[in-house]
Amino acid sequence: MAKAMENYEAVMVLSTKQGEDAIKALIEKFSEIIKANATLESVDEWGKRTLAYEIDDETEGYYVLFNFNSVPSFPMELERRMNITDGILRSLVVTRV
Repeated sequence: MAKAMENYEAVMVLSTKQGEDAIKALIEKFSEIIKANATLESVDEWGKRTLAYEIDDETEGYYVLFNFNSVPSFPMELERRMNITDGILRSLVVTRV
């Protein structure tokens, strides 16, 4: 019996210091990781926003929202990869209701 798919969303705040090419590369990289392990529903780029507080001496971040369906074990691995990737200031993966 296959595990049930659940709905998730992942938000990443990317560093703007690395430039637009690095931002696009990170979005593409994580889109591919999600596609390889889950069903990617949408990628919503919110763009550059001012942060509520400084993170690593940065006052702006580039926000991206991924909506996807996957087995419950994948989001933990996705979060682990986000936490060890340079250029990602903050990330969060949550279950969507």
